[in-house]
Amino acid sequence: MTTRALILGCAGRTLSAEETAFFREVRPWGFILFKRNIGTPDEVRALTEALRVTIGRADAPVLIDQEGGRVQRMGPPHWPSYPPGRTFGRLDGSAATVARLGARLMAHDLASVGINVDCAPVLDVPVAGAHDVIGDRAYGDRAEAVAAIGRAVAEGLMAGGVLPVMKHIPGHGRAACDSHKGLPVVEASRESLDAHDFAPFRALADLPMAMSAHVVYASIDASRPATQSRRMIEEVIRASIGFDGLLMSDDLSMHALTGSFRDRAEAAFAAGIDVALHCNGEIAEMRGVVEGTPDLAGDALRRADAALALLRPASDLDLAEARATFAKALAQAA
Repeated sequence: MTTRALILGCAGRTLSAEETAFFREVRPWGFILFKRNIGTPDEVRALTEALRVTIGRADAPVLIDQEGGRVQRMGPPHWPSYPPGRTFGRLDGSAATVARLGARLMAHDLASVGINVDCAPVLDVPVAGAHDVIGDRAYGDRAEAVAAIGRAVAEGLMAGGVLPVMKHIPGHGRAACDSHKGLPVVEASRESLDAHDFAPFRALADLPMAMSAHVVYASIDASRPATQSRRMIEEVIRASIGFDGLLMSDDLSMHALTGSFRDRAEAAFAAGIDVALHCNGEIAEMRGVVEGTPDLAGDALRRADAALALLRPASDLDLAEARATFAKALAQAA
């Protein structure tokens, strides 16, 4: 049976009869969870299982944004709080080691409830004056440091049986507004973008998945955000950065994009996006996205299969010892 090139959200902690029938009919490639979907560990585990049952694929990806800090969908009382990315950037020589351990612990939390993809690491490199939508989510303000810590986070996640999604390719760090609320336009030169914004993604271009930025880069394509720009995807993301993994859109419901949901999806796929992401669980919106979304086929299917093929059982971990080591490292840094 065919699979639609979609990742979709759901409304609550359990699936309604309408959602179950809709997902069974649409057969999205995967799903994404948000805080509204998170209850007890048993509830989350039941939800991830129910989502997979609706499409008949036990290995279907279930994603979450679990970065730490402001962007952490699973937290107390059932799971630990993790620090924002900038905390690791302040650790100097131990940054990569501690970030890798933190990501390994996060992966344990996620995998234990059936989540197998984390939308991290954040490889955006902020500049002075940019909107704080990235802010302390970034590992630092130097491309080299961001790349090194991002690599460690990706390694920690994969060691725990969870696939990483680097974001927001090719870079959200210069955006002067929040793309959830409006369309950022970056005026920097191509040379500056290559050296600063694009560099961490180029260094991690071998990772299996990436999420696009709803950002206009005026020096390259002044009329379309990267998510809907063939020039940005073909010339920058695929050719210059060298990324041949699965490219998913950022959330199509964000206000950086305009037009009907069918139009938003069609524009993203025409530009070269492999899989469209819609997050808010609104079925009326999802139906529009479905109308503009093809079946997963060709290079997009190849990339999707290659990503899932990288999933491995988690490596051995003494959980209590690892948590104590991680806490000690953070306390010493503080």
